[in-house]
Amino acid sequence: MKTVPTLGTAAKAVGLGLLAAALMAGVAYAEDAAPAAAAAAAAAPVPNKGDTAWMLVSSLLVLMMSIPGLALFYGGLVRTKNMLSVLTQVMAIVSMVGVLWVLYGYSIALGDSSGSMVAYIGGFGKVFLKGVDANAVVPTFSNGVVIPELAYMVFQMTFAMITPALIVGAFAERMKFSAVMLFMLLWVTFIYFPIAHWVWAIAAPDDIATAAKALAAAGADEAAKTAAQAKLDEVTGAVGWLAGGSASWMNGVGALDFAGGTVVHINAGIAGLVGALMLGKRVGYGKEAMAPHSLTMTMVGAALLWVGWFGFNAGSNLEANGTTALAFVNTMVATAGAAISWLLVEWAAKGKPSLLGMASGAVAGLVAVTPASGFAGPMGSLVLGLLVSPLCLFFVSTVKNKFGYDDALDVFGVHCVGGIFGALATGILVNPALGGVGITDYTNITGNNAGTYVMGAQMIAQLTAVLSTLIWSGVGSAILYKLVDLIIGIRVPIDAEREGLDVAEHGERAYNY
Repeated sequence: MKTVPTLGTAAKAVGLGLLAAALMAGVAYAEDAAPAAAAAAAAAPVPNKGDTAWMLVSSLLVLMMSIPGLALFYGGLVRTKNMLSVLTQVMAIVSMVGVLWVLYGYSIALGDSSGSMVAYIGGFGKVFLKGVDANAVVPTFSNGVVIPELAYMVFQMTFAMITPALIVGAFAERMKFSAVMLFMLLWVTFIYFPIAHWVWAIAAPDDIATAAKALAAAGADEAAKTAAQAKLDEVTGAVGWLAGGSASWMNGVGALDFAGGTVVHINAGIAGLVGALMLGKRVGYGKEAMAPHSLTMTMVGAALLWVGWFGFNAGSNLEANGTTALAFVNTMVATAGAAISWLLVEWAAKGKPSLLGMASGAVAGLVAVTPASGFAGPMGSLVLGLLVSPLCLFFVSTVKNKFGYDDALDVFGVHCVGGIFGALATGILVNPALGGVGITDYTNITGNNAGTYVMGAQMIAQLTAVLSTLIWSGVGSAILYKLVDLIIGIRVPIDAEREGLDVAEHGERAYNY
């Protein structure tokens, strides 16, 4: 007897058929989607909006350090008749270097790492910002993270702007404005841009990791291992001494400098000392009173420097994450410690606490923590700030008086000495046992980029970076000062110096009363 399917049986059959069809369609979809998902996973990273916003804000903060911060800090320290000249010099240098940076500075410092001279200087592949548009990105210090290249370019521009402006404090009140501008044009080109390349033109973390993975995957294949090792050496040894990188001419030194202790402060500080020595003392130095004309302005300038320095240090992480917060906190505590340390030491030595001393201490703390800001822990940074002030105070008083050089606004005693102390202390404070973050090794593909800290080797690396900066900037600056002196003369006439550079050089006065 033939069985006739019931309605329920038919529905089940239809349901099973639809289920089978759906499963087949799902398998087909999964097979089609797998390559798409893989392609999406392999897609190039895109900038995070928070990182981009932080970098642009940091650029504004660093610009504020120059104008008005540094201009007011220096302006208040000189005599009334030279106030306007200092403001003019700082603003003119900032503006000129901004132009030079987009014309060729970015390319030869950070924007191009090709060519046979890559270990010493970048190339000209990005002159006039060629290829740097709204779609271009650059890597940060994290694997798989990028930011817009325009944001990186303008952030680094502000560093290039402020560094030569720091130098003017050493020879304030006696150098011709035309000589200042010519010297600074030559100095940023031949001194600052190369050192910026050595410090910050590092290989991308992803490139290092890719090369390290290729070496690990080569196994026992000697030919593959040789090729992979050569590629890894090329990537890690081409440029940069920051964060485990190494300028190849330095033979893999691996020095640490988070935000520019070498390229900014030691660099500008030694150039300032050389300038002060080559120009000679101001007329009446040591015989006439040359007290600051407005410590009110100096305090305002110091406060602006402190606020702006958060962009300087925390912005140098190139992202907004935990390390950014660490650099921010370290900047805060080191500066506070240095300000109160200078105040107390000077109070004990001279009998009275001074505003100028506290402002100088704050700047010394900012300088010292700059290379350590992303590597040290907060307690290490506090100790750094407490110790740097007595050292800088000793140099701006005892040492300067002993040797008699006229570093007018103590650029060498604060920036160079504080920068050297901070650079060397970074090699100690990065130690995880002292609360530091440890060494980053992007070739370590199994241990979250963790490297091995060896104090002796790290201190040798730090000392190598310091000495390299002192020699290149010190000798190079001396040559440039002499060249400028031969071309247009470097010092104003005695009568002009006595009258004041405001009127003699600019035909204006800071104050009309």
